[in-house]
Amino acid sequence: MLELEGVDTFYGPSHVLQNVSIQINQGEIVCLLGANAAGKTTTMKTIFGIVRPVRGKVLFEGQHIERAPTAKIVASGLAMVPEGRHIFPLMTVYENLEMGAYLQSDRKQILGDMERVFTLFPRLKERVKQVGGTLSGGEQQMLAMGRALMARPRLICMDEPSMGLSPKLVEQVFDIIQEVRKQGVTIFLVEQNANMALNVADRGYVIQTGKIVLSDTAPNLLTNDLVRQAYLGGG
Repeated sequence: MLELEGVDTFYGPSHVLQNVSIQINQGEIVCLLGANAAGKTTTMKTIFGIVRPVRGKVLFEGQHIERAPTAKIVASGLAMVPEGRHIFPLMTVYENLEMGAYLQSDRKQILGDMERVFTLFPRLKERVKQVGGTLSGGEQQMLAMGRALMARPRLICMDEPSMGLSPKLVEQVFDIIQEVRKQGVTIFLVEQNANMALNVADRGYVIQTGKIVLSDTAPNLLTNDLVRQAYLGGG
């Protein structure tokens, strides 16, 4: 469904992604694990055309998107939940969700999608008129996920959805991620919380200093010595 083939991405002279290849099949949850500055967020930005690869291909459902404008990439069926949430702090919950549907024109459909979001996130329905910037961190994460769903994506990329959340909220977010998958949405998950990510994912990749160093099923990665030592605190 989504494929990166031999991608090299630079920031100026800095070679950030080096020959990165990742494949995500329809219906999967695939995670990308790595430490800070390993290249996880740059991978996301490359998929969405925020930075352009110097070499390599990015394909979504067989179509090249590595040179496409970001709006066209989103219109094709990809959505992103960015690191740090990046909701619109001065807009209400309702207005934030409406912004997620800016490419949709069917008002009845938009309202139906909003009800689906409220079913997943009842807390947002309770705060529908509240300004986004006054929500708690967990509520803002729910809003960012809900806003992405309003675009009716077939694949959602989530960048560090557990960052800054309490353990209880992290569990709740990962429960919702599994529920979103049940609704037919494929998920690419970038995470530092390897334990939680691998417990919901089908497969995973490990990135270190811009290179994919490991790729396997999630159960195998959970027992892999490198992953245990680097990301799971195991010996």
